[in-house]
Amino acid sequence: MTPSETACLLYFDDEAAPAVRLAQAAGLAAQAIERHRFPDGELKLRLPVDAAGRLPRHAVLLRSLHQPNEKLVELLLVARTARQLGVQHLTLVAPYLAYMRQDIAFHPGEAVSQQVVGGFLAGLFDAVITVDPHLHRIDRLGQAIPVPQAVVLSGAEPLADLIAEQRPNALLVGPDGESAQWIAQAAARHGFDHAVCTKVRHGDHEVAIELPTLNAQGRAVVLLDDMASTGRTLAMAARLLLQAGAASVDVAVTHALFAGDALQALHDAGVGAVWSTDCIPHPSNAVAMAGSLAAALQTVLSSS
Repeated sequence: MTPSETACLLYFDDEAAPAVRLAQAAGLAAQAIERHRFPDGELKLRLPVDAAGRLPRHAVLLRSLHQPNEKLVELLLVARTARQLGVQHLTLVAPYLAYMRQDIAFHPGEAVSQQVVGGFLAGLFDAVITVDPHLHRIDRLGQAIPVPQAVVLSGAEPLADLIAEQRPNALLVGPDGESAQWIAQAAARHGFDHAVCTKVRHGDHEVAIELPTLNAQGRAVVLLDDMASTGRTLAMAARLLLQAGAASVDVAVTHALFAGDALQALHDAGVGAVWSTDCIPHPSNAVAMAGSLAAALQTVLSSS
């Protein structure tokens, strides 16, 4: 039997649209998890079992982990219940993966969230598929989430394809050193000129951006990064690039977190278009990841 005949894709109602897209691309049946919230905030979940009260031996849970805290409880309840209902191999598809940024304790007593949440997920799932996790001091997702199959996809190349359509001769710029890997990957795909800014700290709280040596005069510049949260670093870079003579500055990110007034801050800084993948639902979504996620999912299911 094929994986599509022995697997199902589980999802919550707030992610119905991406679940349907992924299920169609992967050839799986999408089935919703019923969710009830008690007055005190506790959750009651009901998984979609068959007539015998069972689930297939393979199950996939789609849950993008932006605004993650309650979702982590959902993962715990779903995973433990799915095992009781017959699931032998459980895959988490988390297009955005939370709590990966803190990988060391900077001050005594700090929780190293990457280790804690990574261990938590490894205790629930056999495989994890994600897109551009925010990793700093480790090379592989499996070091953070020690599961048999830890698969990382990137939004850099599909975003580069979009940029090539919209700004054919763009200059790609990363807002800081951490963006260098995405810049290099995207630039290589279409031969874009590229460079990376440098963050300069002045004291504990003041951070400045320095442009690299480049000629932005008259160029269409695209700032590219894995995520935008407050948008302040991107906004600082955009202002400097426009002051340096850039004809336009647009922004492309994998994960459109855009907390608070982040999007407005970018536009106030002179940013034109803002493009993102659909890993996190947002009006800026311009690149669909369902095809790439489905291909990775089919590989995982076929080998498990």
